[in-house]
Amino acid sequence: MKSSGGTAATMTIGELSARFDLAPHVLRHWEAMGLLAPATRVNGRRRYAQDHITRVAMIVGGKSGGLSLEQLRGLLAARSPEDRRELLERHHAELQRRIRDIEQSKAMIEHALDCDEHDFTRCPNFQRLVQDLAEGARLHAEEHTLRRFGRPQPDGG
Repeated sequence: MKSSGGTAATMTIGELSARFDLAPHVLRHWEAMGLLAPATRVNGRRRYAQDHITRVAMIVGGKSGGLSLEQLRGLLAARSPEDRRELLERHHAELQRRIRDIEQSKAMIEHALDCDEHDFTRCPNFQRLVQDLAEGARLHAEEHTLRRFGRPQPDGG
C-alpha cells in the first residue's frame, strides 16, 4: 500500500486481489452484490483502503467457513445484533453437524487403514462405525424435517 501525504494508504484492485489470491473480477462482483463498498476512484481506477481489506478478509473467511455469498450479504446487512446472531447460530449448528460427520468419516478411514481383515467392510468394528454414521444421517434427516415442517401435532395433524 502506498501513502500520499496525509491521505490514508490505498491499494489497487490488483494489489488487493493478489493479497487474497483472488482474481480482480471477484472483487468487482462482490462490489456489484453489495458485499464490498465501492472503492474510491483515483484517475478512474479503484483504490481500496484498510476497511476494504478487513471486509475482503471477512468474506474470504466466511466463505472458507461454508457461508454462501447470500448468507454473507445477510450477515453484513443484518438490521440488528439479534438478526446477525440468529444467522450465525444456524450456521454454527450446521458447522457442528458437518464436523461430526467428518469425524465419523475420518474414524472409518482410519479403521480401514489399520484393519487386518481382508475385507475391512466385514469387520465388526467397521460395521459399528458404519451403523453410527447411518444413525447420524437418520437423525440429521429428522432434524431437517422438523426445522422445515415443524413438530408433529399430538393429534397427528
